[in-house]
Amino acid sequence: MWVRVLGSAAGGGFPQWNCTCPSCRAVRSGSRPSIARSQSSIAVSADRERWFLLNASPDIQSQIESFPDLHPDEGRVSRLEAVLLTDAELDHTIGLLLMREGRGIEVHATDSVHETLTTGTSVLRTLEAYCPVKWQEVVPGAEVSLGDGLSYSAFDVPTEKSMRFPGAAAYGRVVGYRLTDTRSGRSLVYLPCVQTLTSEIVEQLAGTSALLIDGTCWHDDEMPSLGLASKTSRSMGHVPITGPGGSLETLSQLPIDRKVYIHINNSNPILLDDSPERAHLDRHGMEVAVDGLELEI
Repeated sequence: MWVRVLGSAAGGGFPQWNCTCPSCRAVRSGSRPSIARSQSSIAVSADRERWFLLNASPDIQSQIESFPDLHPDEGRVSRLEAVLLTDAELDHTIGLLLMREGRGIEVHATDSVHETLTTGTSVLRTLEAYCPVKWQEVVPGAEVSLGDGLSYSAFDVPTEKSMRFPGAAAYGRVVGYRLTDTRSGRSLVYLPCVQTLTSEIVEQLAGTSALLIDGTCWHDDEMPSLGLASKTSRSMGHVPITGPGGSLETLSQLPIDRKVYIHINNSNPILLDDSPERAHLDRHGMEVAVDGLELEI
């Protein structure tokens, strides 16, 4: 199984267009070693011919162009087979609208996410006015074949984040995916949004070969302390990396070959290559995703 990180930043990308935090200033000016990043999404394939997208970011056009394996063939046929959604957030779904020129699109999403995208944000309803949309319901716990050599099983990720579009069920608002190469049995877990690393979620990580996980904020109060927003990391639905209940303490102890933080907010100092926070992650065996990173599992 091959994995390509198309985008590694949280919503807004890095630098964020309206932000003057230290990290955004540094990447714009080149005053410190850092790399610009687009909004998070990955592509997965068992054969490097048929690809599956996990989330569709607003940067999908440039992300596809940056990766030749996703370029259409001479018959203008896309190599993207389907899009698997972890939630209904705009930075994970707006890219669907940018794929409207296709002959059709298959979207895997839970009933809760489908409801939000249909009656809340209207993303799917709008998309259906341009091209055929096939909805494949994602049922947490069910094993789903994606064709020769690849399957997935989703798992529910409980969240108490306030709902912008009430009406959808709480169960299935956010899910993680465990993707498995059915020939080797090796697997990847993609979990860009998780509010708390409960024992049930940690159990879902057991035996996996690689993990791409929520690295939105370093501290829970990171954004308020920088004067960027009043919301904490947890109130936005993301476990912080450090502090009480932070993800690093748990993740650093797990016997997983590759452990990579993704969905990194522009305010997070780990985006600066020379930061003490980045060095701290290095000592604990954790990686920081960058656009274009490839994993072979």
